Amino acid sequence: MQSIETLRDQLNSIDQRIIEIAAERQMVVKSIGSLKHRNGRPTRDFEREKEVMTRAAAVAAASDLSPNVARELMQLLIRSSLTAQERHRISSNAAGRGQRALVIGGSGRMGRWFADFLDAQGFDVAIADPTSPSDATVHYSDWHTAPLDEDLIVVAAPLRESRRILDELATIKPAGLIFDIGSVKAPLAGSLRRLAEIGCRITSLHPMFGPDTALLSERHIIFVDVGNRDATREAQTLFEPTMAEQVDMNLDDHDHMVAVVLGLSHALNIAFFTALARSGETAPDLAGVSSTTFDAQLDVARAVAVENPRLYFEIQSLNTHVPAVLHALVEATQDLRDLVCNGQEEDFIELMTRGSEYFNGLGRTADQGQPTALAPVKS
Repeated sequence: MQSIETLRDQLNSIDQRIIEIAAERQMVVKSIGSLKHRNGRPTRDFEREKEVMTRAAAVAAASDLSPNVARELMQLLIRSSLTAQERHRISSNAAGRGQRALVIGGSGRMGRWFADFLDAQGFDVAIADPTSPSDATVHYSDWHTAPLDEDLIVVAAPLRESRRILDELATIKPAGLIFDIGSVKAPLAGSLRRLAEIGCRITSLHPMFGPDTALLSERHIIFVDVGNRDATREAQTLFEPTMAEQVDMNLDDHDHMVAVVLGLSHALNIAFFTALARSGETAPDLAGVSSTTFDAQLDVARAVAVENPRLYFEIQSLNTHVPAVLHALVEATQDLRDLVCNGQEEDFIELMTRGSEYFNGLGRTADQGQPTALAPVKS
């Protein structure tokens, strides 16, 4: 009988080989990424991914290993590979080489994301923020002291402050490309259109992902043309080396769509963790008897709970379409309560059936049965 220490030594050796093989695989992936880039081929190949997953499941089955374990392992490796290839393509593209960028609000989490993204593109990036990031090579505590002759200016401040910044930029009329990244556009609409009217290269972006996002595959970036189509196209080129889904959207339509996508989902999760906190049960106790559905919901709610509450309040309070969405959420909750408390089983079943039918036709409007206006312009 081998001792447990001997067996653990064997495991350590196997684990080391797994890591070394994963690193070797990553090196091959980088070479493949370089070839794809030189030959103008897309980074992601879904057919190839399917082939890899199928082969891995077959090898696992033949090796007395669960195919699900093999699939999960390969999914992790594929995601790591895509991230490495995307980063290589971004740096190789060097769209910002020889150019300067200023990120106003660059010490915030999304501002920091854009500063890093532009730095990877070859831009010489400066940050304007009262808080100084530890790794900033050029920092202005007040954006007014920056030269403002940069090739690109990103406004990544809170919404109310962004509006003031955009209004002041209209008096300065910088020559470079300007865009904001606000989650609500109505408070900024007048300022954005004013900049376009006086001839500034202005557009508006909304990255539909958080600051911890490393891979842009299957992530969306909304581009809102505010009156200067050339400026919008210029901003879109910054993301061409990535796998992000670029979405064109009208300025007037943006907030209506985002009220559902962000406003409703945020409100639902805030209500969920508020109800949990008021239940009298502790999170560890609930986790000890949790179900698959509860665990999934808990993960989302926990992620929402640690986000910036001021930003989330802006998304709720400054979007004029959110009250209607919140009203619909309250009505739906009340309907559910009434069906359950009154023992209306058939009506409850009908409610769930309608939900299933909705998801079967996801992306179609309820009255027309046609795709919505949210159309991707690049995959």
